[in-house]
Amino acid sequence: MTTTMIKPAAVHEEAPLAPHWAEVVEIIPEAEGIKTYWLKFQDENLAKTYRFLPGQFNMVYIPGYGEAAISISSDAEDRSRIGHTIRFVGNVTRAVSRLKVGDEVGIRGPFGTPWPMDELEGHDVTIAAGGIGLAPLRPAIYHIMNHRERYGKVHILYGARTPDDMLYPDEYAEWEAKDIHVATTVDRADDTWKGSVGVVPMLFYRYRMDAPRSAVLTCGPEIMIRFVIFEGLARRIPADHIYVSLERNMKCGQGSCGHCQTGQYFICKDGPVFRFDQLEDFFNVEEF
Repeated sequence: MTTTMIKPAAVHEEAPLAPHWAEVVEIIPEAEGIKTYWLKFQDENLAKTYRFLPGQFNMVYIPGYGEAAISISSDAEDRSRIGHTIRFVGNVTRAVSRLKVGDEVGIRGPFGTPWPMDELEGHDVTIAAGGIGLAPLRPAIYHIMNHRERYGKVHILYGARTPDDMLYPDEYAEWEAKDIHVATTVDRADDTWKGSVGVVPMLFYRYRMDAPRSAVLTCGPEIMIRFVIFEGLARRIPADHIYVSLERNMKCGQGSCGHCQTGQYFICKDGPVFRFDQLEDFFNVEEF
């Protein structure tokens, strides 16, 4: 990927492990065990200079509990605040779940490789996400909405366990209004659900893809990613036009702990966004 990287604004040059403090200005419940936290830096100069690219992440620090790598889920062109959609699954994120508006968190970042939005210009784009995997893809959706004329046909294929687990349902109409087709599915329907029941890869059968000018972006459970890649390759999408975010594997954010090492790559330093051709060998390993 040749996307120009940006310098992590919320990192002290002399003390790179020291966080910058941000205030929680709004909390939005998204689904059971998942909320979006809107943050604003206390340092006004930092608030003005902080930039991130779609697909990057911050290290979110809670005193007494540590820090966790959390993908940014807000619009990169909205400089007023930063959004993190967080699922409460570990010590740090459970501590986040107890935060209230007005509380403070530490932020370092942004880190990681972004979605290649510049390279995707002129292409048809399919965004395939499962569960919380929609969060790191939402900035890419916002970018396409902000610059819709630069992209071809855009399809969002999204699945969750149940209708109540769908993220950002109030935004789908806005996405559709920008000529972005949204297809959703759930594993288990209820009496109110009128949509599809099944897995995300099956949504590929709803439309035709022009392989030479198409690209696929995907994030979600590893088993879903595997089959999204399979469907893309089956439609002759080149391996270097399929992009995967492995953000769920990150821990320290700087390649020190080795928790996210995959072959020669450290997900938090060399990723989290990769072209499939970079990881193709590892997807053939059953334990991946």
